[in-house]
Amino acid sequence: MIHRRTVARAVSVAAATVLTLGLAGGALAQQASEVTGGTTTDSTSAGNANGGGLPQVQQQGDVSYTSGGVGLDESKALLAAQSQWPLSLRFTGPGSDYLADVKVKIVDAHGGSVLDTTSRGPYMLVRLRPGRYTVHAAYKDNEQSKPVTIPAKGTAKAAFYWGTQ
Repeated sequence: MIHRRTVARAVSVAAATVLTLGLAGGALAQQASEVTGGTTTDSTSAGNANGGGLPQVQQQGDVSYTSGGVGLDESKALLAAQSQWPLSLRFTGPGSDYLADVKVKIVDAHGGSVLDTTSRGPYMLVRLRPGRYTVHAAYKDNEQSKPVTIPAKGTAKAAFYWGTQ
């Protein structure tokens, strides 16, 4: 009887340890990757924790962002989510062609960089604190800049268009 209780207790302790280490390891892996859902190598929306076709939400400092929209599911998901994000960006070319691989840099009113990344598609959603910013978008060495003001409530949008590809 004593042997049976000792074995049962050892199994319980081992199971609790494995569960605790597994949860802690998962949390550390997510924190290290700075990506919500999926993995850092998964740039698609398939199987990520965001659901609904929304691409991976990434973090740079205290700024969260997501980009994409090459496929129909991603485009619909990004357009549907715009109202929950303070800033929505759109990148198009001739004939309203959607563009990807647009270099995006957002600077605050003091000239400090708050985001420096490349868009994976024609739509980018950015979670910024309220304030004034300048968005610099470059496509094939052709840069444009637009001022944006993020309100305390509501959203801001900026569309970038390049006439030649």
